[in-house]
Amino acid sequence: MNVTIAAAQYPITEHSSFDSWRRHTERWVAEAAQQNAQLLLFPEYGAMELVSIFPKEIRENIRQQVIELENVRADFCTVFSDLAQQHQVVIVAPSLPVVEKGQVHNRAYVFSPKGLVGYQDKFFMTRFEDEEWGIHSAPKKLSLFEASWGAFGIQICYDVEFGLGSQLLSAAGASLILAPSCTETIRGATRVHVGARARALENQAFSVVSQTVGNALWSPAVDVNYGFAAFYSTPDKGLPEEGILKTMHPQQPGWLFESLDFALIEAVRADGQVFNFKDHQRLQTAFLTDQVDITKITL
Repeated sequence: MNVTIAAAQYPITEHSSFDSWRRHTERWVAEAAQQNAQLLLFPEYGAMELVSIFPKEIRENIRQQVIELENVRADFCTVFSDLAQQHQVVIVAPSLPVVEKGQVHNRAYVFSPKGLVGYQDKFFMTRFEDEEWGIHSAPKKLSLFEASWGAFGIQICYDVEFGLGSQLLSAAGASLILAPSCTETIRGATRVHVGARARALENQAFSVVSQTVGNALWSPAVDVNYGFAAFYSTPDKGLPEEGILKTMHPQQPGWLFESLDFALIEAVRADGQVFNFKDHQRLQTAFLTDQVDITKITL
């Protein structure tokens, strides 16, 4: 019932080639695995550093670069698939834009010792993604990832600021909500962390945030980044008074590690000081026009 998670405070790093990026990624994964992490969470849009290997004219065109990333998507997945199998870990890879049926979606792939097992696309677009970058809201499909130690879902950045996805995932069996994120200001980072804490409270669950940090001035899309990694819980019996398990000092690249005990979540859902999770199931939250489908994936 316990799992050790590594949440990245991740710098968008410039690379000279795909091999340079691969070696960089191998070092990050190896460092977390050496600390006995079983689940590694990278942030939203961390994969945009691959744009640095493209020519200058593509780097400077934020709409064209997401199309060009299609040329490295398969190799990107192969690198993480191999690393998950090599280190026998679960990896939520840094999200990247993907083109599906003529539309661009923001996707977080998930890899296990089996290799690629699934993904989660982002539902809600920020104004920058929608109005300037051309990233589209994805089809309303949620993935519930089931491991021997428990089940988790992913709510990418802005998505975790809304209750819908986390509520549906928790009702389907999730005790953990992962929030990979990319924000450029303290305000943006704060919104994500407030959302993650709210989702932990509403669903009597754990939530984990991973964010990009530092500047990547060569990139017009992810040039400025502010963030920090954090682990949150519902504030209830056997858990921290303020629901804050651990945070990392902002803007410092590295991993934040924490071991989570899912028996504590089962206990508060069954006999907590309050019954947020149970009472939340009495509420119906939904899109007005879209049906949300949930797929269960065994890691």
